[in-house]
Amino acid sequence: MCSFTPTLVHYVYWGNTTGCAGNVRSWKLEHGMMSCRRSSHEKEVMMEDFSKRGMKIFTTVTMADSSDTSGQSRDEQGNGEGEGGVDLDSDAGGGLTEAQREVMERCLHVLKDARNDSHTLAALLMITRLCPASRLDRPTLRRIFEAVGLNLPARLLVTAVRGGDRSDSPPQELLSLGTALLAALSTEPDMASHPQLLTTVPLLLGFVADGPVSDQQKQAQSEAAETGGGSDYKDQSAESAAASRLDEDMAADCYQVLTAVCALPRGPDQLLSRGAVPALCHAVEQNQTLSHDRGLALLACLLLGETKEKAWRKHPAELLALLVRLSKDFCQSKDQARLDMCSQLAQFLPPVGAQVETEKLKEVVSRLWGALRPMVQAKLTPKQIGPILVLCACLLDFYGWDVVGPPKFCCLLVNRACVEVRMGLEEPPGDQLSPELQHTLTGCYRIMEAAIEQACSQGLPSAPASPHMSSLSLQQSRQVLGVLEEAFSAVIYHLQHVDASRYDDPFIFATFRCLCSWLAEETSCLKEEVTGLLPFLIGYSRSHLQGESLEQGLSEWMASVSVGEDRGSWTGREALRYLLPALCHLSAEEGPRKALLTLDTPALLVDFLSQRWTSLKGKSGGGARDPSMETACSALLNFTVTEPERVRKDPCFRKLEALLSDALPVLVYKSHLLVLAANYCTLGLMMGRLKSSQSEWVEASQRRFFSTALRFLRSALDSSSSPAPVMVSHSWEESWEEAAELWRLGVQALGGCVRAQPWVVTLVREEGWLKHTLAMLAQCSALPEQHTQDALEEALCAVAEQCPLCKQEVRDMMVKNERGVLNHMRNLKKSVGAEKC
Repeated sequence: MCSFTPTLVHYVYWGNTTGCAGNVRSWKLEHGMMSCRRSSHEKEVMMEDFSKRGMKIFTTVTMADSSDTSGQSRDEQGNGEGEGGVDLDSDAGGGLTEAQREVMERCLHVLKDARNDSHTLAALLMITRLCPASRLDRPTLRRIFEAVGLNLPARLLVTAVRGGDRSDSPPQELLSLGTALLAALSTEPDMASHPQLLTTVPLLLGFVADGPVSDQQKQAQSEAAETGGGSDYKDQSAESAAASRLDEDMAADCYQVLTAVCALPRGPDQLLSRGAVPALCHAVEQNQTLSHDRGLALLACLLLGETKEKAWRKHPAELLALLVRLSKDFCQSKDQARLDMCSQLAQFLPPVGAQVETEKLKEVVSRLWGALRPMVQAKLTPKQIGPILVLCACLLDFYGWDVVGPPKFCCLLVNRACVEVRMGLEEPPGDQLSPELQHTLTGCYRIMEAAIEQACSQGLPSAPASPHMSSLSLQQSRQVLGVLEEAFSAVIYHLQHVDASRYDDPFIFATFRCLCSWLAEETSCLKEEVTGLLPFLIGYSRSHLQGESLEQGLSEWMASVSVGEDRGSWTGREALRYLLPALCHLSAEEGPRKALLTLDTPALLVDFLSQRWTSLKGKSGGGARDPSMETACSALLNFTVTEPERVRKDPCFRKLEALLSDALPVLVYKSHLLVLAANYCTLGLMMGRLKSSQSEWVEASQRRFFSTALRFLRSALDSSSSPAPVMVSHSWEESWEEAAELWRLGVQALGGCVRAQPWVVTLVREEGWLKHTLAMLAQCSALPEQHTQDALEEALCAVAEQCPLCKQEVRDMMVKNERGVLNHMRNLKKSVGAEKC
């Protein structure tokens, strides 16, 4: 397959004699066969300069068509001295002399017109000696790559794997040449992405996983195993196992090519689709050459961003087995080795929600916590504790505090994270935090968030607290809250000195998010500091929502840390999403609310809802439920209740009215968005009660909104079981716990709208709300809750006061039906004059 012409090429090598005996690679030509003995310097002989290792190589090339150099020996060339001599050792001050450039052109010409592989290799070796690849300019490199191409190294690999009589050279030599050439060519991105190079990836993965085993060797091993060749077979297996290990240089060449492919824009996907994950996992399991140094590093690159989810989805068993092995190695390692493995282990944990064997993963996580506990308790420097805390933060994402350890250790872990945050963020303003410190602090933020989440879940029956965290003593709980408050004081201090130029910094976003998780649950502590920070919090959120920041770094970071449905491109809404729960609390308190109004926060919330609704209605099926929209409605509802004058005058509330009128008629038909519909309905009615009707003319959008709202409110209760108690309707039943309070508030607000805008009462009769409600109350024996009855009574009183016809209808229904809930509404009886009925 590979055609070599020994009469045209002669190689002579001299190597340094200090400790290199037997390591000098030599070529010999015997009876038309070229053979080589591989040394540790082979790949550098091919394409890289290894003079820094002390290796000196001199090459004399005799070409049949090059009379200038034909028959000249090294002495005749004069080592660059004398007329026409070319000094191959000369650095030429970082460039080539005129004579060297002339020789380079000749070599390139020979390389381009090479008639066989021997000519190609001779020209390559000459070029390498003349000028190292690292010093060649890009056009020259391009010419070399175009001349050599990928055909030669690919043929060498295929011939070696197939074995047989296709080549006179041993397979090991062909592999040595092929991998070295591929490694050199892969340094050029265009060559690394070439389809022909990508076809060699499965072969290279096979080499790093199983070693250089040819098809013939595999067949012989299989036949020997089937016949059970006794001791001969065992000896052969032992020899095969020894031969199946790549030497270090060849393994390095293979990993160089694979790493170059991985660095391409679509490189990780290219490797994943060609079986890189199981091959590299197998290499580590078999402890193949460089598998722990280069193989794990390459796997870590594959397990980033979107590729991580794809890899775990496609090869969960192999990756989990690798994680089991790494966790055992971690637990068995000592001191510094264990510290060094912390960063590595975090990369090999599965993404949250991955479909893996739960019990085995829990066993791994428990094992790792057991090894981490003494490390967290030890006296370590900030540089040492950083990777430990990051790994702890990653582990918390799987089973929370359940398997962390006893309460005392949980407190210690939170304390250490808070101390690192306080020490890291209380640096003088303007001091740049190192990337390592930012990475550590981000891990600490996750630990703090987990502590807050656990503290908040203890009161929820649907989210039982961890047995460890829930068993904290009162003193321990106070200590945890104390260190958290100190840490968040440092967070506030740091964010106070952040200017707009850093808004697209992922670390600032992580710091902002951590503070928001605390503010979502705790606004009574540090109230003055939090109020003082509101200009930054609102400005930061508005900047991202309106797309004023660059956001590229944030987009990439969000893609790398998000999982499942949360994964996707950065939209700018994420910052405000995290702040919304805090805005609900702060808008309910007078001091912070006034500050929020000066920052035009209602307009920010309306813009957010508008953007989200545009996105939501563009999706088939109405899109998934978005709790952030409901939270934004709650904050706006607070402003509507407490700041009526602002609602009447602020133009953003007119924009909000138009949005609600457009959205509610669509939402009422989306059962999975019922809670959002309840928010929109109630918010619109609460705003409607603040308006006064100056004319009889009513906008069509307003009429459409109120008609939809009346039908929506009427659909909540089911009276088909009368005279039994009224039940919550089937369509509302699943969401009633969340929507009940909104429904009651909406019904009460309807009464306010009737009083403020008399035209609404006509719609109440026309839409059948009054008739339906009276019939239900007259026949049923009870309502779901007393608050439901109170809300309906208030609305009916308002209707009766504004409309004589309605008042008469209510009175007549009370007279006809004495046993229903309607007759138990004392205020309504008094309003319609039916006290004696």
